Amino acid sequence: MTWTIEQVVAIAPTPSAFAAADALALTSRWSSLGADDRAAWGRCRGAGREPYETMVDHAEVAWRCSCPSRSRPCKHALALLILWVRGYVPVVVAPPGVHSWIAGRRGREARDPTAGGPRPGAAIDDAEAPDPSPSDPPDLDRLRDERVARLHAGLVELDRWLDDRLRTGLADAALARYATWDELAARLVDARAGSLANRVRRLAGVVGARPDWHEVVLAELGVLHLLAQAGQRLPELPGPLADSVATACGWQVRQADVRAGVPATDTWVVAGRSDTREDRIEVRRTWLRGHTTGRWAMVLEFAAYRQSLDTSLAPGRALVADLHFYPGPSTRALIGDIHDVHDQPATVGAPALPVDTVAGACAAVGSTLSGEPWLDRVPATVRAAPARVDGRWFLSDATGSIALVPGAPGLATLLAASVGEEVDVTIEWTTDGAVPLTVHLADRAIDIGPRADPSFVSAA
Repeated sequence: MTWTIEQVVAIAPTPSAFAAADALALTSRWSSLGADDRAAWGRCRGAGREPYETMVDHAEVAWRCSCPSRSRPCKHALALLILWVRGYVPVVVAPPGVHSWIAGRRGREARDPTAGGPRPGAAIDDAEAPDPSPSDPPDLDRLRDERVARLHAGLVELDRWLDDRLRTGLADAALARYATWDELAARLVDARAGSLANRVRRLAGVVGARPDWHEVVLAELGVLHLLAQAGQRLPELPGPLADSVATACGWQVRQADVRAGVPATDTWVVAGRSDTREDRIEVRRTWLRGHTTGRWAMVLEFAAYRQSLDTSLAPGRALVADLHFYPGPSTRALIGDIHDVHDQPATVGAPALPVDTVAGACAAVGSTLSGEPWLDRVPATVRAAPARVDGRWFLSDATGSIALVPGAPGLATLLAASVGEEVDVTIEWTTDGAVPLTVHLADRAIDIGPRADPSFVSAA
């Protein structure tokens, strides 16, 4: 039986789970790899002292792993399948442990014909541990403490790695090798610090790619050090700041817990959206702003290969809705109940998007960064005119100017829509400059933000 990478993506519980597995799909992380016409197996080096024993039945779609993950299938099983699909797993004779596991599955199928295979579209987690009974619930406190300890160990290791890099200097030839960064990112993934792993992988692509890469890399290493130090002191930090640091490190909060909180009800205007590629996953950030409160909210969406991104939150649309915000000062939110919808700005009674001057927007961005200096994207809506100064484009008004990122994808549309006059524009502040997302005219909103590759992501 042969698989495709799309089939592996399909059985992943979430896009982020596939991304974490893809980071582990390195032969250097595995030993004792093997496969036959029924199963694949191997030992993955993780955060524990002993490697994780992983087996996958690719004929009947079942898996077994010695890791403590509650995700099914776990990232090790997915990584093993990725390696097998890509041809990195040699065909050998199954060892006794794999043979016994397969034989045991066949024996259960013979005793219970209804268990002969998975139901359509489903997969089987065939770990031998019995399912927990209602009278024996999982020890959530112990699991949380183990996760905190693993994250703390990962942050200590990150700080040690940063010390080594600064001791050898940015001229060290090892920085030019992607493996130097990828190995660190893989260890951070094992420590459940996925957000930091993504930052490390993005930083690997900066080395040698631009004239000022030394300055950019040094600044980002400083941010990583700040997060590593803050993450080791979470119990000492104020509540909102601790939540922000934990989220920046990669701590995941269940959506059910977020939705259980008190919602923020307002008329939320869709100000803009932008797509980026992170670890073979398309990430869409949709920015909404409260008409009454002026508060910003960000709705995150993810899509792996050939999956769909939601197109219902089109720029210019206004939702009278309940939004559930994540803990801390984070702008990330989940949309709850929607009470009313205005599809276009020209709709009678449709609310206007709050707009700032350039100086006001810069002050708001600076205030946000003073509380969370690790943020790499901050939204703003300004009324300004595009202007070119010394070969670079700016958005300017009587209060000041803000530089646009070089090669902004929507610049030509912005120039045509503004006709050189002041116009309402939603931007995303980044360390390289502002990225224009939406031009807001009197009768419509023009989406000019960076879009996902259509050959990679399907439309919803």
